[in-house]
Amino acid sequence: MLRIALAQMRVMPGRPDRNTETMLKYIANARKQNADLVIFPEMAIPGYLLGDTWEQTSFLEECEACSDEIIAASKGIAVMFGNVAVDWAKKNNDGRVRKYNAFFTAQDGRLVAPEESPYPFVVKTLLPNYREFDDTRHFFSLQKLARELGVAAENLLSPIRLAVNGTTYAVGGLLCEDGWSDDYGLSPMKIICEKERPDFFVNISSSPYTLGKNNKRRRVFSGRAAEAGAPLLYVNNVGIQNNGKTVYTFDGANAAYDAHGVLRLSGAPYEETTQVFDLETLPERKPVTIPDEPEAAQIFRALSYGVRLFLETIGMKRVVVGVSGGIDSAVAAALYARVLPPENLLLVNMPSIYNSETTKGLARRLADNLGCRYTTVPIQPSVELTVEQLENATIENLFDGTTEHFNISSFMAENIQARDRFSRILAGLAAAFGGGFTCNANKAETTVGYSTLYGDQSGFLSALADLWKYQVYDLARYLNETVYNREVIPQETIDIVPSAELSDAQDVDKGQGDPLHYPYHDYLFRSFVERWQKATPQDILEWYADDALEKEIGCAPGLVAKYFPTPKDFIADLERWWNQFSGLAVAKRIQAPPILAVSRRAFGFDHRESQNGPYYTKKYKALKAKLLGE
Repeated sequence: MLRIALAQMRVMPGRPDRNTETMLKYIANARKQNADLVIFPEMAIPGYLLGDTWEQTSFLEECEACSDEIIAASKGIAVMFGNVAVDWAKKNNDGRVRKYNAFFTAQDGRLVAPEESPYPFVVKTLLPNYREFDDTRHFFSLQKLARELGVAAENLLSPIRLAVNGTTYAVGGLLCEDGWSDDYGLSPMKIICEKERPDFFVNISSSPYTLGKNNKRRRVFSGRAAEAGAPLLYVNNVGIQNNGKTVYTFDGANAAYDAHGVLRLSGAPYEETTQVFDLETLPERKPVTIPDEPEAAQIFRALSYGVRLFLETIGMKRVVVGVSGGIDSAVAAALYARVLPPENLLLVNMPSIYNSETTKGLARRLADNLGCRYTTVPIQPSVELTVEQLENATIENLFDGTTEHFNISSFMAENIQARDRFSRILAGLAAAFGGGFTCNANKAETTVGYSTLYGDQSGFLSALADLWKYQVYDLARYLNETVYNREVIPQETIDIVPSAELSDAQDVDKGQGDPLHYPYHDYLFRSFVERWQKATPQDILEWYADDALEKEIGCAPGLVAKYFPTPKDFIADLERWWNQFSGLAVAKRIQAPPILAVSRRAFGFDHRESQNGPYYTKKYKALKAKLLGE
């Protein structure tokens, strides 16, 4: 009988000392539960998303020393865990010391080596180099190692032999991507099975959460276990990690599948826990059914968890939220109110002459409903002063001796309002309050730069910037109906037209709002960003010409004709936003706050981009001319 403990631990990126301390506690707890084997996630000791911390020799030495502590703690118990492995005698392709993403097995104070590995650990075979992953920058893969040794990668893949209670188990050790092999030239699981079917597989992972990923995980690993005809144990960490501009939550969701691919054990998302079971009786456990839940519920859980841990990580205890009476700031405030005590949350309304009594009242009602701190700081006097100062400033042309004055347009005045609110009032209040202020942008605005640099694009974190506008509305309703069980976000905030209220042309009482038609533009912009094969104007125009656009991008039927009566109208809108998306909006995103990721493609390190300006293919130009009759 083999008793196994799956350790769904929180991994602190860049803190091998803290992680090792946590692992030692898990090992002690596993012993108390008479476990023979305890399994930890991939990179459990150092963390996974560390940037170029991997280039620090002293950090690598620290990780090795922590490995030694875990190995020493394996007396009377077997321990499987992930860590960086260093071969100090060899180099990576960049000339730095050789590093492997490794799967270690320790028992009775020593390492148990895979039978055919040149090292006493499993080397990760498949290194992801897409989305947020950058493994090939830092680590040497088993495939590269095989080429270096002049052998096929298949020759280096083999089970780990683990002797427990008089029985020797063959264990197939896999590291995360090694189980997601469909688009690679080889499958580590199949190769191991072709040599000898293991008694069970273990996949240690450090897998960030995104919407829908858990369903895919279950399909993939259930299928892998059924194909192999062997149980598969999946172990993932919880916590948050980041690539600087993009912050990811890790949901754990440990799982045990029997030899038929049936899910028999599942870890609760975002919880630090240990699950203990006997391998031999795994098929006797009741199958686990994961209930379907609304997307808004998943988003709320990920965002509230991510915000709480991000605040904890950066040591911020107080937060200021600028609230306009609109939907984005209301959802942001309601979200932070679930994470912070009310005395540590300050809501600020900053009206100008363009803000209606409607939205000012809604901002106050939101604060009353949340029961937190609230203040109103009008900006009209300071905006007028800034405009006056700029228009009265004498510009000396030193090249010809003349002078001139600038005229501040209404558009410039809109940006002055946005900057006054954020760079002056919110920044000042945050400093006085002893905290930081939020960026409340949504993903549609972020995609096309519908924001002001150093204004509403500012803040310490963009918690909503990976949510399309329709998801913000869904989250608002979920917060009211399920999280708070009462109307915290006023229904009028949900009902009124979205508007920046920066000019007479954006009067919400007259139904005047943003230039974005969110029911259509959300989906158009999503095709630019989140499609695996990203859409360009050529694709969009071809779908439009074929009357297939709404089906391709997923918006409701009839919207294109509703918003754009003619091809000229449609093309003008498409080019307006494509020019923004691939033009100035890129610069704005580069300077924007970190984004908390929930989608399959978040801005930041996940969506990598260069400032090259908009481009239109020859096919696009030809089709455009045809549609316009030119």
